[in-house]
Amino acid sequence: MTTHDLRQPTIHTAGLAAAEAVANKALNLSPHSRKSLAGLAHQTLAIECLRPQLLLFLSSDEAGDLQLCGVHEGDISTRVTGTIEDFLDLARASDPSAELINGAIQVQGDTSLLLSMQKILAGVEIDWEAPLVDSFGDVIGHQLAEILRGVLSWSSQAGSSLRRQISEFAREELRLAPPKIALEELFEDISTLNDTSERLTQRATFLRQRAERLLANE
Repeated sequence: MTTHDLRQPTIHTAGLAAAEAVANKALNLSPHSRKSLAGLAHQTLAIECLRPQLLLFLSSDEAGDLQLCGVHEGDISTRVTGTIEDFLDLARASDPSAELINGAIQVQGDTSLLLSMQKILAGVEIDWEAPLVDSFGDVIGHQLAEILRGVLSWSSQAGSSLRRQISEFAREELRLAPPKIALEELFEDISTLNDTSERLTQRATFLRQRAERLLANE
C-alpha cells in the first residue's frame, strides 16, 4: 500500500489536478450544472480537516470549470472545518443536514456558497476516489474522497432541509433578532399596507355613499 505525503507540493498539485480533471469531465455531461457553477465564479470554499491536517479549496471560473487546489491566497467565502471522523459521519449520515447542524463540523462565512455548490454537484456523478487514491495512496486518497463526498454529495432535499434547519435554529435556539434591513423592509411593508388599507376604506365609503344616493333617487 503506497501512501504519499500530501504536503509535497508536486504530488499535491498533480493529485488534486487529476481529481479536478475527473470532476470537470463529469460536468461536461451536465451543461446545466456547469452553467450553474459559472454563476459561483471566484467564490472559494475551503475544506479544512484538522486530523489529519488536510486543506482543500474549491471554486469555479466563468466557464463553469471546477477548480480544486491545496493553496489559495485570496478571500475565502466559506470554510468548513472538522476532523476526518466528523466528515465520515457527514458522508454516511442518513440526514446530512441534521448532522451538519448538530455534529462537530463548523461552517464559517457565507453558507449559501456551500449549499449552492452542494446542490449543483450532488446531481453530478463524480468518482473522487479513483484519481485521489492513484495520486495519494489508499489512506490519504480515501480520506480526501470521503471529505469531498461528505461536504458535497447530499441530495437536493437535504440542502432544502439544511436551509430550514438553519433558519429554525437561529430563530428558536439562538433567539436571534431579525437584522436591521429585514426590520426596515417589514416596517416598509406595514406602511404600504396601511396606505393601501386607507385607500380601500375611502373607496368603500365613496361607493356606499353613492349607492345610498342612487337608492334615495329611485
